[in-house]
Amino acid sequence: MPTVQPFNQPAPCLGNQYLEDRVLKSYLRRALPAAILAEIEPSLHEMGELSGGEFFRLQHEYRLYEPQHIPFDAWGNRIDHVEVSPFWKYSERLAAEKGIVAASYNSPLGEFARIHQFALAYLFHPSTDVFTCPLAMTDGAARTLLRSGNKTLIDRAVPHLTSRNADEFWTSGQWMTESTGGSDVGLTETVAEQDASGTWRLYGRKWFTSAVTAQMALTLARPIGNPEGGDGLALFYVELRDDAGCLNNITVQRLKEKLGTKKLPTAELVLNGTPAHLVYDTQNGVRNIVPMLHITRTWNSICAISFMRRGLALARDYATKRKAFGDTLSRKPLHADTLATLQAEFEAAFHLVFFAVSLLGKEEAGIATDEERKLFRTLSSIVKLTSGKQGVGVASEVLECFGGAGYVEDTGLPMLLRDSQVLSIWEGTTNVLSLDTLKSITGGGLRLIHDQIRRSNATFTDERLQECGRKAESAVQNVLYFLEESSSSGASARVEASARRIAMTLGRSLSLALLAEHAEWSLREEGDVRARAAACRFAASTIDLVQSFELDETFALANDE
Repeated sequence: MPTVQPFNQPAPCLGNQYLEDRVLKSYLRRALPAAILAEIEPSLHEMGELSGGEFFRLQHEYRLYEPQHIPFDAWGNRIDHVEVSPFWKYSERLAAEKGIVAASYNSPLGEFARIHQFALAYLFHPSTDVFTCPLAMTDGAARTLLRSGNKTLIDRAVPHLTSRNADEFWTSGQWMTESTGGSDVGLTETVAEQDASGTWRLYGRKWFTSAVTAQMALTLARPIGNPEGGDGLALFYVELRDDAGCLNNITVQRLKEKLGTKKLPTAELVLNGTPAHLVYDTQNGVRNIVPMLHITRTWNSICAISFMRRGLALARDYATKRKAFGDTLSRKPLHADTLATLQAEFEAAFHLVFFAVSLLGKEEAGIATDEERKLFRTLSSIVKLTSGKQGVGVASEVLECFGGAGYVEDTGLPMLLRDSQVLSIWEGTTNVLSLDTLKSITGGGLRLIHDQIRRSNATFTDERLQECGRKAESAVQNVLYFLEESSSSGASARVEASARRIAMTLGRSLSLALLAEHAEWSLREEGDVRARAAACRFAASTIDLVQSFELDETFALANDE
């Protein structure tokens, strides 16, 4: 009886993720002075090699190793130890040594420091089981403490948060979510009171706290006697363990079983007299934590485009190896068209996100204009919500590119979709950020976005890119008309109902203009037509989502009445 040798499909492979990333390299050539690019490029080359090599291999090797909560030791003592994988620990050391947080602090690069930092994070993220989550909160905590002017806390924590020494490096948590909800933090139930020695102590339950293995956290609590709502909350600094290594009156109730980000230890905590320090004063905690949210939302956006890029890199490599109907998938018109559409979506998101990063860099370097600072604050919500939704859509399509293999756990591919899904939820859901966007654009933010699109459009000489620019501007004009018409008729509820469509329209319009602006540069300076192809393809997608529906029909459908 003949022996049948079964066919085994070769797995997709990755090379150096910096050298193989046309979009990142082209953007950096345009955004950075040549001398600065030459200075930082070795670090990007090294991170790209790790991301496509050792990190990628170790991530797959430890794919089944999830955090374990050990509440008691062998003798019955409550220890609440959380054991993480060796790869998680290694990622923390490498993150410190490579300066993924430190790169934006005390940097000689000035306004370009944030571009360097987030280019490193973009390369680091997809191979490290979302270790970028604690890094984002660490970066946000450092910025918040520095902005607070609280010298005691700055001297205590910031050198650790921004250290390149792995033995001295700290990560930070961000404890805001309670069972009353994560979006309306004004409902926070955790209270704070001072003991006889004047030490503040926190009492309450934090329902969802990421990076429970961190050394410190920033959290919200309501000092006893303060009014209800967000204004009555205060921002507190907490160190998780005392000098003996024991938790500071903190009990780990359980680790959360999540859809994705399974390697990230996320816990439900009870604070029972946890010692804490005021960061500012005893009120306005929500306002005082905003600098942290601006940073963590930017990290969230970076992670979204990083996952998109990773999925496309794997899908493209697979397409050159997988044969069907007489040829490789890469030579099949429909498959190529699918990948091209996903690539265009990614490139649009990339330029939107790094535009926001460049604004952040200018602000921190002290050279941003008032309009640039206001534009960054407006875009903080828009960029996050737009890229988060794009990331989920691209990840879903990427899995389809592998057929059944995309649904099989030990390929490592399903993780891309599960972990991307969190990016539209964390740091503000799409609806919550859409409402934030409404407040921002009615305060002048819409004009700033419109002005930026016009500046981009003024650079176009290529006819196809000029048409892209007209489509972007037309969509923003439609938002303006809709808001003006609704305002004159007193239809505030209609505007609120349309908030998501308005925010997405602004995000996609600006993405299109920025992508087309880069495409114009790339045609001129690099002789490369691919960015133009991406801009034209993205322009053919839905950019303008603004429309209005009858509210009575909306409620009837939503509530099935």
